[in-house]
Amino acid sequence: MHGTLELATQDGRTARDGAEASPLALRGMTVSYGDQPVVFSVDMTVQEGAMTAIIGPNGAGKSTLLKAALGIVTPLAGRATVYGQPLAQARDRIAYVPQRASVDWDFPTEVLDVVMMGLYRELGLLRRVRPRHVARAMECLARVGMQDFAERQIGQLSGGQQQRVFLARALAQGADLYLLDEPFAGVDAATEKAIIDVLKELKSEGKTVVAVHHDLSTVRAYFDRVFLINRRRMGEGTVAQAFTAAALQATYGGRLADGQIAQLALDA
Repeated sequence: MHGTLELATQDGRTARDGAEASPLALRGMTVSYGDQPVVFSVDMTVQEGAMTAIIGPNGAGKSTLLKAALGIVTPLAGRATVYGQPLAQARDRIAYVPQRASVDWDFPTEVLDVVMMGLYRELGLLRRVRPRHVARAMECLARVGMQDFAERQIGQLSGGQQQRVFLARALAQGADLYLLDEPFAGVDAATEKAIIDVLKELKSEGKTVVAVHHDLSTVRAYFDRVFLINRRRMGEGTVAQAFTAAALQATYGGRLADGQIAQLALDA
């Protein structure tokens, strides 16, 4: 595809191979809002056990790509597989943390109840809450430093606290693949550290993390791999391979100054 950088994975395959073993593989994903394509024929192969950042300029289709992968928006074309299975057959292996701005925080519910929503498959239709369920939810809150806020109304929390609670809800699902849409947007430094620490813990447990990410200055410190998008797939690979001046220039064009691109692409 014109303008696309073909980058090799760590084992030498191209990023378009290996869909069968991938926690998330997208093929030919195309999404349009009205007559305007937002994502065009995008392929993506997520590597298991890695932390991957989806990066690109504003309006590049980062969040749309994630929502299409989850079936939240309906693509015009393309398909998504999760561990080689159709999405409908593998939803229990996925946990999703949406953008905080997309959530109705005025909904009257307590923090513990929000986290318990992550146990909905285990609770079943009758929603019989056992002491073990409450204990598990409290453990998840403790992992994000929010155990003391269990009885607080979710709307009374700060933005960073709300984001931690939604991460705790994702943890309660016990998923294998965690998809997060701008988890660090608008949060304080303490919350950002708490979130990245938990995500790295998940990685150490063999889980796979994919996050839409906007702060290019932290890509090297936070992630193993990057997926670059500007409506089309612009590149994919390890940070060392794909987070380069050439890839950033191709993806962002004139939206980043040459000096900024050079600084971001310096070896750690």
